[in-house]
Amino acid sequence: MPKRLATKPKQQKKPTTTGLLKKPVRPALPHQVKSPKAAAPILNVSDLHIRRGKTVILERVDWRINRGENWVILGANGSGKTSLLRALTGYFPPTRGEIELLGGQYGNCDWRALREHIGIVTTSFTSLIPPAEPALETVISGKFAQLDLWKKVTKVDCSAARKLLALVDGSYLETREWQFLSQGERQRVLIARALMARPRLLILDEPCAGLDPVARVEFLKLVDRLARSPRAPALVFVTHHVEEITPAFTHALLLRKGGVVAAGTRARTLNSEKLSQVFAAPVRLSRSATHGLRLDIQSQ
Repeated sequence: MPKRLATKPKQQKKPTTTGLLKKPVRPALPHQVKSPKAAAPILNVSDLHIRRGKTVILERVDWRINRGENWVILGANGSGKTSLLRALTGYFPPTRGEIELLGGQYGNCDWRALREHIGIVTTSFTSLIPPAEPALETVISGKFAQLDLWKKVTKVDCSAARKLLALVDGSYLETREWQFLSQGERQRVLIARALMARPRLLILDEPCAGLDPVARVEFLKLVDRLARSPRAPALVFVTHHVEEITPAFTHALLLRKGGVVAAGTRARTLNSEKLSQVFAAPVRLSRSATHGLRLDIQSQ
């Protein structure tokens, strides 16, 4: 018979006490748990002051726009609305305070590059667009932040511009020259132009100025629909008419003489007391499911 190979007997492992002596892991205290980093705000304005000589233009402005919020800037003429917009876009340097926009801080980044991610609709563009420029080219010019398009246009650009004209119910305007557009049609084209650059923030600076009552109603329906779109950028709507504030706008910034009267949700800001401060007169705010907001001046 073949001899069986001799094997070494298995050595038994000595019991260890490491597992027995190891202290149990204590749960972290609430203040030790690191919560996920909150999404950066679209805009954060902190203690903003703007003075020119002895004139106070804006003072102690604090304002924050988070993702998913659409804001109204409301104030009487001379309240600082336009100055605030100019400061946000880098055309009116602040005297003091901080402006953080789309992750960049004013003074520490190229504000010109940030402007490419901000869409602006303002009647001040009206006189700068060539009278004979077709609406389609006006829309495409928004991609390059140009007025009076001179860059070479591609088929892709034309297709994207047509889609945006359709979005604003302006497909029929494609070949119509700027000089032959009504004020309401121009505003639709300017919105499409602003969206051409795929902005993360869209500012509508008193866009209903010059519109007749019917055109204003139709334009506000368009703005409300755009604001509700899941792919829409954050919207800022500048006005001094509460009747133009559609339900899609979630927050309001109220200004008076360069200062903030209130900033926050509609429920906290849009009331008779706050609006009386804004317009320096006793007013009464009423709400209607049919007609929306309405402001009445009370007799003193």
